[in-house]
Amino acid sequence: MKKLLQINPVVKENTSTGKIMRVLGELAQDAGWESNVAYSRARDGVPQHSSKLIPVGNKLDLLLHFVATRLLDAHGLASRLATRRFVARLRKLNPDVVHIHNIHGYFLNYKILCKALARMGKPVVWTVHDCWLYTGHCYHYASAGCDRWKKGCHHCPQKKAFPASLLRDRSRKNWEDKREAFTGIPTLTLVTVSQWMKAEVARSFLGGVPCRVIHNGIDLEVFKPVPDAALRERYGVYYLAVASIWLPEKGLKDLAQLSALLSPDEKLVVVGRRPAGHSFPENVIAIDRTADAAALAALYTEAVALVNPTWQDNYPTVNMEAIACGTPVVTYRTGGSPESITPETGAVVPQGDVEGLAKALHALRSQGDATQRCRAYALAHFGAADRFNDYLTLYESLTTG
Repeated sequence: MKKLLQINPVVKENTSTGKIMRVLGELAQDAGWESNVAYSRARDGVPQHSSKLIPVGNKLDLLLHFVATRLLDAHGLASRLATRRFVARLRKLNPDVVHIHNIHGYFLNYKILCKALARMGKPVVWTVHDCWLYTGHCYHYASAGCDRWKKGCHHCPQKKAFPASLLRDRSRKNWEDKREAFTGIPTLTLVTVSQWMKAEVARSFLGGVPCRVIHNGIDLEVFKPVPDAALRERYGVYYLAVASIWLPEKGLKDLAQLSALLSPDEKLVVVGRRPAGHSFPENVIAIDRTADAAALAALYTEAVALVNPTWQDNYPTVNMEAIACGTPVVTYRTGGSPESITPETGAVVPQGDVEGLAKALHALRSQGDATQRCRAYALAHFGAADRFNDYLTLYESLTTG
């Protein structure tokens, strides 16, 4: 029996990566593989999971890694003892494929891990969920307009952004250390979640590593048209905006500007946490972040359109969720956000063009119901099992012969 080992600091399904890992593990087991997951015990406790769990580290280890990050800008370079212990278990397990999702998150020492993986010689698949893999500090650089990662980071403009360093700027050395560690795994295959990110990776020090695109998928039995007459009565005609946390990079300021361009009979419903003390204009209805997927599906369904004014994104899940619920999407030409949008499922406007957002939203309203064409597109392109089966195909190709 072939063995799969996935690595990520958290496995609980309140994160998108946690959901991906569960589905991948179940698909692998259905295909006859043994599925294992390594995770941070200090961050995730002892969760229930269909795969065999390999906890890494403890609370003290997490704290020391946090301190090393905050004071020394040494994220991913602490946890030495925890990583050595994990490597011992890794060798004993001897998986046929190691699939890394994230190793940042006060979790593992990437130098120790990468040397061990290079010595083992087993196929390593690394899904690039954000940009931390090839930068000297940040997990995303778009909103900062920074391109130092292409030739060598230095004087990081986002030193105090996650993973924040309060004192030292180690971005130049971090960039060099990552280049040496990650390009030192000869069996590495990268997977990006968008064409945009694949193009970015090609411009980085990882440009010579084999890379392919596998878009994320969603549960189409959860995100589907859910009519709700009570929502129609409560909100009337509305456009929807959804984010876990509303920050400037997600377009928080753009929402207020957009609300001023709506017709008197229209509202903007905004779902997600907001900065403390932040207030919206009167025609904006703010709803706290909800973990109720069915309630969110109803909000998507009854909206005229989803508006996603993101300034920094890889491949937004909210776009797929809305389209799967039969609701078109209007978004900025940002990162991989346009990749789930077609002329039948929405519109893309230049980044920062708030008037363009409003015009596109009003055009979609005038076109009438888009449920059928949006749902059909989602069924053809967004199914989680379909997307994640692409990983199984990749695993098999790397372990055959």
